[in-house]
Amino acid sequence: MAGDVTPPNLNDAGERAAYARELRAIARPIRLMGVGLAIAGALLAALQRTRYPAIPTVLPLVLIGLGALHMLAAVAVRMKYHQRRMKGDL
Repeated sequence: MAGDVTPPNLNDAGERAAYARELRAIARPIRLMGVGLAIAGALLAALQRTRYPAIPTVLPLVLIGLGALHMLAAVAVRMKYHQRRMKGDL
């Protein structure tokens, strides 16, 4: 059903709020995975510095980097969704 959805009226407060809720749901699992990976990397870095110095330094950096990549991917997905939604292509 391409083209059946009309773009939201962002001048109306109710429609703007509904569209904001709709956008928040887009790529949510990707964003949450990114946050989770970044937090895990930060916790692993703290553990490496305090209790487990045998943990390789690159491991927390990899987790934080993967978290950042997930966040960037989520931004790209939301941006593409917004562009298509404003055109009415969904």
